[in-house]
Amino acid sequence: MPCIDLHTHSNASDGTLTPRELIALARQEQVAAVALTDHDTTMGLPEAIEAGRELGVEVIPGCELSVDFPGGMMHVLGLWLPKHPRHLQKILQDLRNKRNTRNERMIAKLQAAGVGITSSEILKMAGDAAVGRPHIAQALVGKNIAVDFNDAFHRFIGPEGMAYVPKDKLSPKKAIAALREEEATVILAHPFSLGLSAEELEKEVAHLKSLGLDGIEAYYPEHSPELIRHCESLAERYDLLLSGGSDFHGAVKPDIHLGRGKDGLHVPYALLERMKKARRLKGQWVTESLL
Repeated sequence: MPCIDLHTHSNASDGTLTPRELIALARQEQVAAVALTDHDTTMGLPEAIEAGRELGVEVIPGCELSVDFPGGMMHVLGLWLPKHPRHLQKILQDLRNKRNTRNERMIAKLQAAGVGITSSEILKMAGDAAVGRPHIAQALVGKNIAVDFNDAFHRFIGPEGMAYVPKDKLSPKKAIAALREEEATVILAHPFSLGLSAEELEKEVAHLKSLGLDGIEAYYPEHSPELIRHCESLAERYDLLLSGGSDFHGAVKPDIHLGRGKDGLHVPYALLERMKKARRLKGQWVTESLL
């Protein structure tokens, strides 16, 4: 049975492959459908969709939004974004502006500590992609200041790093409302990152459902069998769709493989079909299967 991957990243945000390279890899790895869900941007979607048509890989246009959540990390995915998500783009532009300010502050911290990198070389390295921490990490590795990406994040730009600056985030209500405005399917990404007990997670899922949440990402590389079962139970209890993906980033996460996670992930195509059925019942558009 063909597998799918509904959580991936390209170099349009913080991945290392171009959107076209990502889709080419999906074909190579026999991943039938891929959702490109870059952080706070849709810039990579046109290239990914075009590559999907050429290479016979079904591409679901999406994005991933960072959401304010005290004590943990919350992300929501929007799947099946329209070609021109005008309402969402205004919000994404504001987030990109804040992201650029954050990058400048991190670079300034590095420079103050005697680390010789500049904004201009980071911009040149990023090219047309949205500048993010992976580009800063790439510069640190390229100048032999850091051993590898993990070292760059751990010592310099990760949450425990000397130059780390927190990211501006949307409220759960605003993030979900923005995605629903575009008739996207809204998925709670990697629930393990919330750091909640089973009871606390159920309470949070119930709250997000009241705001318009459509589904939950049960199948994820860091999820234990117990958490997967709990997510499945929550989906049934709160009438939510089940989703799954690798959170593939390329070289930034070298142990995560597209469509396979850490080699124990298999998200069946049938799950995508259930999502499409739910969208059709609402009169919303869906991608056509290329199988």
